[in-house]
Order: sequence, then C-alpha cells, then structure tokens
Amino acid sequence: MNIALCINRLALLGLGVTVSSLLDNCSDSNKLHLWFLCSDLKAKDKAHIQWLLNAKSFKGKYTFVDFDSFKTFGRYRSLHGDWTPYGRLLLPDIIKTGRVLYLDADLVVEADVFTVSEFNFSGSPIAAVEDGTLKTALEKDFFIKKLGLPPALSTFNSGVIFIDIDEWHKQDIKSQWAAIAEQHGNELLSCDQALLNVIFAGKFAKLPRSFNCPWYPEKARPAFGNRMILHFVGSPKPWDLFGSLIHNGYPAWQKYLHPEWMRAIGRFSYREFHRTWSIRRSYMRVISNKMQRSAPS
Repeated sequence: MNIALCINRLALLGLGVTVSSLLDNCSDSNKLHLWFLCSDLKAKDKAHIQWLLNAKSFKGKYTFVDFDSFKTFGRYRSLHGDWTPYGRLLLPDIIKTGRVLYLDADLVVEADVFTVSEFNFSGSPIAAVEDGTLKTALEKDFFIKKLGLPPALSTFNSGVIFIDIDEWHKQDIKSQWAAIAEQHGNELLSCDQALLNVIFAGKFAKLPRSFNCPWYPEKARPAFGNRMILHFVGSPKPWDLFGSLIHNGYPAWQKYLHPEWMRAIGRFSYREFHRTWSIRRSYMRVISNKMQRSAPS
C-alpha cells in the first residue's frame, strides 16, 4: 500500500509522530511503501527519518523524492510563505499507477490504514472525508461568486486523501488543476485544497468519517470512534512554541513522540520563531477562547 507525505523542515516534528502512530497502529506495516516528498530537506533530515523507521523496525519500502516547491508552485498563492502543500498534486506523476493514501504531517494515525486498502472509488479519482459545503469554505466567495459553483456542494480537507492514480490520469486531472491554478493562482487561500475542491466539490468518494477528525487547539478530543486519524488543524500545532500548554491535543500527540526524535528535531530555529510570529493572531484567538471557557458563568 502506498502512503505519501509531503514535508519541509518545519514539518519534521509533526512528521515523527505521524509516522510513529501510523506504524504502531498498522496491521502489517511491512506491506507499506512510504513516499516522502521533500522540499528543502537536508541529508541529515532524511537520515533522521531513516533512523526513526529503523527504530520502529519498519521492514517495508520507503522512497525520498526531492522537489523545489517554490520553483514549481511559486507563482501561486502560498500558505504563510510556504508552497510545500502543493506537492501532493505531483503524486500521480511520481507513483504513476495504483493507489496512494496521502497524509499530512500533522496527524496522529490511530486507525489501521489497511481498512481502506480495498476502498471502492466508484469511478472518482479521489476519496476524502466530507468536511462541509462550499458556502462554509474559506474561499466561498471565489467558489460561489467568481466560479458560480453551487453553494451546497460538499467539500473536503486535503490533509487525508486517497487517490486512484489510474483514474486521475484517465480523467486528466493534472491539466484541470493546472488550468485553474494558472488563471486563479492568487485566489488559492488553502493552496492545493482549493484547487481540488473546485474540481471535485460534490463529486468525490467518501472516506469513513474517522479518517480525518479535525482537532482545533482549544477544542475537546473529536468523537468519531475509537480508532481515528486525528488532524491538528489550525494553529498553533501541539509542537509549536507553547503548544504543550495551549493545545488540548498535546497529550494525544506526545503519546507517539519518540524522545530521541524530539532531541534530534526539537530545537527551535529561526524558521520556527518566524512561524510563531506569523501565527501570533492564532495564539491570541486560542488563548482568548480558552479563557472565556474557563471563566465562571
């Protein structure tokens, strides 16, 4: 089974927990092929990933694929100055055939990924967890007013998507997303997620709800079964500065954090502090919400 993750150096701390939880809860990790799409990763970073796989006694296959996110996607809108998320659009050109389950690096994978290995796509190139409708999406004005899409169409978060690569090629999805990106590149507030929702809104196969359970920092643990894929959406993340104090999901994330991984990866650098400054309003919002909830009525 192909599993792909798209990462840069900022994603490494989260990646360690995503990979550890994936392998710990997989019924047969020896049958996995892990694909790491790497944007601006150094040799020592890849060595750390290899060490973690060895520490987890992983006997499956793994492949590192380097890509320059800015060179490839820099003409489109970024996410806080980062174009790495667009990398998942390259997966069908890299793996070429079969199926691939894409996972963000901000997950705790409690579910056994093999439970969807025989998933029925029903002719759709993509499967995801239904997340809302176009009228509630971040780019609702773009979707509805500019493109004229029906407001009630279902949308999805692209942090967990299952791709039927053969059907993707058959329907020439690459040409479709490229045309939309070239024409509306500055409208893509959620990067590739916006592109995919333009193409597949209301037309994607539905993964089990437990396969993408959003966990916002100030919220309680999602309740969609005992074995979920927990997705730390929004900011700050559990591993961000002060995340251990602010994010209610920190204990669930820390459960899968290998201490050696933390020692190797967990040093704050200029990039981390720059990210902290970029998401400062998110910190203030989360702290304000937590204070309101704890205030006596």
